[in-house]
Amino acid sequence: MDLGLFSISLTVKDLAASKAFYEKLGFVQTGGDPEANYLIMMNGGTVVGLFHGMFEKNILTFNPGLTREGKPMESWTDVRELERTLRERGVEITRGTEEAGDSGPAHVVLEDPDGNPILIDQFF
Repeated sequence: MDLGLFSISLTVKDLAASKAFYEKLGFVQTGGDPEANYLIMMNGGTVVGLFHGMFEKNILTFNPGLTREGKPMESWTDVRELERTLRERGVEITRGTEEAGDSGPAHVVLEDPDGNPILIDQFF
């Protein structure tokens, strides 16, 4: 099961301070919008999303259809199919794709046994 690009989505208290800290570690901003309270930072193949006021816990994030470099793939497994496979394997889904339609952007949310949120977010 290929879940796509992996990143960690961090809930931060001060977006500018967090950006400055990760820049000291060699990360560069590759996306996001400070006015919308989020930034995407990359260092090689490592992706960290910085989010202010958007959610309570840090989230493990997977993006189907994106390469390690964050570029769109020619083909990938749609998040709806990933959800079906996960359900067949007995994974409890806390938020599914029911309202997303048959194609295009959609996401699935689940938790690991320790309550860590996992987001599988397909945005095209």
